[in-house]
Amino acid sequence: MIKVGVTSWADRSLLASGWYPEGVRTAEERLRFYASQFSLVENDMPYYALPDPEMARTWAERTPPGFTMNLKAHALMTGHYTDPGRLPSDLRERLPADRERIYPRHLPEGMLREIEDRFVAAAEALGERLGLLLFQFPVWFPRSREARGELRRIAERFARFRVAVEFRNRTWMSARNLVSTLDELRDLGLSYTCVDEPQGFVSSVPPIVAVTSDVGLVRLHGRNAARWRRGAETAAERFDYLYSLDEIRGWAARAHHLSQRARDVHVLFNNCHRDYAVRNAGQMQELLRPAFTELRPT
Repeated sequence: MIKVGVTSWADRSLLASGWYPEGVRTAEERLRFYASQFSLVENDMPYYALPDPEMARTWAERTPPGFTMNLKAHALMTGHYTDPGRLPSDLRERLPADRERIYPRHLPEGMLREIEDRFVAAAEALGERLGLLLFQFPVWFPRSREARGELRRIAERFARFRVAVEFRNRTWMSARNLVSTLDELRDLGLSYTCVDEPQGFVSSVPPIVAVTSDVGLVRLHGRNAARWRRGAETAAERFDYLYSLDEIRGWAARAHHLSQRARDVHVLFNNCHRDYAVRNAGQMQELLRPAFTELRPT
């Protein structure tokens, strides 16, 4: 099965684009409408703020059977920094008071484990709607012995879930390391995230198509090289790119290739500027229609 969707159903740029019908205004109405158009979504909210299980159960209740929601791991779980104000109050009061940005190294002993536990509780509350847990690592996470050890820790810590990893440092998929990186992911049971993104930067990973577990994952970030590294104030500006139909055809062929080697394939558009992601996702669905089972709107 190939499922197609986008990386957020409620970002400001999409809401302002007019994609949602006029009468669709509440959070519940938006998710229900989105789930009538696509059978997959990536929920990036947990990256910014930890959801509680009740919120996750609400997401599940607002979507139909067969709908899949991937969860993006919290920033601190992948070595990123976060605004301490985004953390729950009981965790926030234990943090250093003089820092605007908190990195994992600033956390008191045991707090990262608590954050992971809360993330797991929300993931479990999604029940059958849960797809992948996505760990997207920052550019300062190059391939190294320490980083490979962290992948192993994640594989063991979250062994009861389906986990995908996305790299933002080119050392992982360089000509020298490509084969060994993919082999290690297979050994750990982690899904490799195939990406489409601007090339020529330290953070650039080539558009290599590979399967390392029973789920193939594709995330398309657009090709706005001018905004990829610097110069964008918001994500909507950074991912300001509308794929052409020919570009989508190329990735539809790659998705079909993945489907011959994986039980499921997830294709997600992250070009979250205006309605670009949902427009391109809709085009992808049409191109893949003969090759996949998809929820259709009533």
